[in-house]
Amino acid sequence: MARSPARILIVGAGPAGLRAAEMLAEAGLSPILVDEAPRVGGQIYRQPPRVPGFMRTAGELYGAAADRARDLFVTFDRIRNRIDYRPGSLVYDLIDNRAIVARDGKSAEIQFDALILATGAMDRIAPAPGWTLPGVYTLGAAQIALKHQGCTIGQRVAFVGTGPLLLLAAHQYAKVGVVPAAVVVPSHFRSFAAAALRLIGMPRDLLLGLVWLLGLKRRGVPILFGHRLTEVVGDESVRAIKVRTRGEQREIACDAVAIGYGLQSETQLADLAGIKFAFDAARRQWLPETDPLGRAIGRKDVYLAGDGAGMLGADAAEARGRLAAHALMVDLDISHVTYRPKKDLDAVDRAEHLQLAMRAAFELPDDFFAAVSDETLVCRCEQVLAGELRGVAGLMGARELNRAKSYSRVGMGRCQGRLCGHAAAEILADKLGVTLDSVGRMRGQPPIKPVSVATVAERRS
Repeated sequence: MARSPARILIVGAGPAGLRAAEMLAEAGLSPILVDEAPRVGGQIYRQPPRVPGFMRTAGELYGAAADRARDLFVTFDRIRNRIDYRPGSLVYDLIDNRAIVARDGKSAEIQFDALILATGAMDRIAPAPGWTLPGVYTLGAAQIALKHQGCTIGQRVAFVGTGPLLLLAAHQYAKVGVVPAAVVVPSHFRSFAAAALRLIGMPRDLLLGLVWLLGLKRRGVPILFGHRLTEVVGDESVRAIKVRTRGEQREIACDAVAIGYGLQSETQLADLAGIKFAFDAARRQWLPETDPLGRAIGRKDVYLAGDGAGMLGADAAEARGRLAAHALMVDLDISHVTYRPKKDLDAVDRAEHLQLAMRAAFELPDDFFAAVSDETLVCRCEQVLAGELRGVAGLMGARELNRAKSYSRVGMGRCQGRLCGHAAAEILADKLGVTLDSVGRMRGQPPIKPVSVATVAERRS
């Protein structure tokens, strides 16, 4: 009897998921590709809706990455009829070899023999007084407004945080005529300059960063290195931000704020899949363990690709998508006559070097989370203050994040700790005087993102 073809599920249609789908389609397989968004591209290459008034060129949407975006979209069009593409689909739980998916208000199960998780990353948030006011967005949300909806989050936007995405998003807003009120960076300029010297051997990346920085300076945007956000000022909307450096405080008028302190991998599905995790000290995050090709450690039928296995950027995500698909095909004894993994492994190594430089450039001060006041809201879903979290650590003996969660309810809300979990761990570790890995990680719980009770009730085979 002939062996039936493997049922392969790919979660995420960004650069990693699309390249994985391409490899599998070229080998004669027909993977199922599910994604939350209505169109492929992921966050980095998010596409606007196909409606009048939203037609913009790839150059306008993606800047220096326009050629890569075009190539991905051409690839998708080429393989579209050879894969089972399901947009607008949220995988919110994994049970054995079944993915539980919400789509159009209903739940369904997708059986799989092999799973590639290309779940991407999201903004890392550090709370400050007023960060929950209307008009405060993550950097990713500020980009979504620009790319997907053709609008900006305000006319005088303050950009606050760390990482290259901070400069990129501010640069993108300036290019469309919305000149930022300021770019606020808690790390010092000397760290940024030292990291730039490490990129001499990577001139393309160095030049790109300089273009963003000098473009902002040329438009008169204040770039405040060594400054910390102390408060977002406003009542029903944002009026200003307060920032501090060396004991001096200033107020900057603005009508919106975009915040992001680097990116964190979306690892909840990997957790539900039973994959082993290890603490990455450089990224200050627990990440799923894989071999160099993306095979998950702890479960032989799961593979990880792209930023969901650790932030390396869009170019490396494409390479890791191909590597994961290659590993899967090797394990299924399916040959791909033209592919050789060395080029993609080299691209991943190069991206690791770049990320090391970026982390050095945008390193947070050691006392950054210690400076979060007790009155600051950490968990907006459950209204948990930083002082309450510190009180749990001091009075109830909670020395592990999940124990602190059970006592304080931090991370028990709709976001399941995706927004507050990192800050909660940092604050708890600081209060206890221990390393971040010592407090553990917040365990994943389904649904990993909000779905309605009615959707869960609609579950069907």
